[in-house]
Amino acid sequence: MNTDIALWKVVINLPESLKKELLNYAEYLREKYPNNPQSTEKMETVKGYGSWADKIIMSDDFDEPLEDLAEYM
Repeated sequence: MNTDIALWKVVINLPESLKKELLNYAEYLREKYPNNPQSTEKMETVKGYGSWADKIIMSDDFDEPLEDLAEYM
């Protein structure tokens, strides 16, 4: 189903007060994300698994036992 048609089906059944609120929000989005490919591409990007790749570095001895816990081992 086309997004425009799906949106129309939802909007057509809303009460008038919610239609006005939705219109205000749509105008806000239009101002925030002007019609250029980079801004809409940025909006559609979904962060997921691996989004922190190369941003967190663990030390080489991460899996080594801690000296503070030696008496419990």
